[in-house]
Amino acid sequence: MNDTVTTEPGRRYRQPQHPVDDKQQQRVVRRVGVIDRIALHLGVALITWSRRPRHPRSSLSVAARAEHQLARERLAQARAREEQNYPRFIIR
Repeated sequence: MNDTVTTEPGRRYRQPQHPVDDKQQQRVVRRVGVIDRIALHLGVALITWSRRPRHPRSSLSVAARAEHQLARERLAQARAREEQNYPRFIIR
């Protein structure tokens, strides 16, 4: 028989339980101080500020923007026309 028997059969490994005082239960602990809250708000403000658009909106007039849009549309139409001229081969 290979069983090991302890020398103290009644020994238990439990932490003693302390009774909780009524004052400790009623007391509200404020864990975050004023400086910590200020630091949190400052950090959030800095992150928000850093995520703003880097480039300001273009100072082009409305007419110039419309002209650029028309030029882009004309270029797209020209490309579509050129693409129609290419022969298409269907391999089956």
